[in-house]
Amino acid sequence: MLRIEKLNFAYGDLKVLWDVDLEVRQGEIVTVVGANGAGKSTILKNVSRLVRASSGSLRFNDVDLLRMASHEVVGLGIVQVPEGRRIFPEMTVLENLRMGSFVKATRKDRERNVERAFTLFPRLKEREKQLGGTMSGGEQQMLAIARGLMGNPKLLLLDEPSLGLSPLLVKNIFEIIKEINRQGTTILLVEQNVYQSLHVSSRAYVLETGRVVLSGTGAELLANAHVKKAFLGM
Repeated sequence: MLRIEKLNFAYGDLKVLWDVDLEVRQGEIVTVVGANGAGKSTILKNVSRLVRASSGSLRFNDVDLLRMASHEVVGLGIVQVPEGRRIFPEMTVLENLRMGSFVKATRKDRERNVERAFTLFPRLKEREKQLGGTMSGGEQQMLAIARGLMGNPKLLLLDEPSLGLSPLLVKNIFEIIKEINRQGTTILLVEQNVYQSLHVSSRAYVLETGRVVLSGTGAELLANAHVKKAFLGM
């Protein structure tokens, strides 16, 4: 579905990604794990075309993403849920959700997707008329993911969905990620929470200072001595 080959990226003179190879197959949850500043989010920004690669190849279902603008990528069915939630604080929960179906092709499914969001996130149904900015961090993260689903994503890009959440909410968010995948959405996940993310992953990549240093199934990486020492404190 998504194939990244020899991806290089720099912010000015600062090189961030070095020859990154990564693949996401239909139906998978693929996770990129690594420390803060490793370049994980920059991979997603390149896929979404929010930034421009220095060199390399980005293809989605055999379409060359490098030739596309960000709004065209959304039209292909690639939807990113950004780090930090970035909901519309002065809009209600329902208004935020409806903003997620701004692409014309998704509008016909708007009400059905609202109901799906409320089924996945009953808390949002309870707060349907509440302003987004008045909700807790966990509720805002639920809203950000639900808004992303309003775009009927074929590939959902999740950037640090557990950031800043309590352990109980982190567990809940990962259960919801698994359920979204079970319902047919392919997911590329970027996370600092290595333990939880590898548990839900079909496959994963370990990124260190902009380079892929390990890859394998989630179970393989959880058992890897380097991963245990570097990320799990074992």
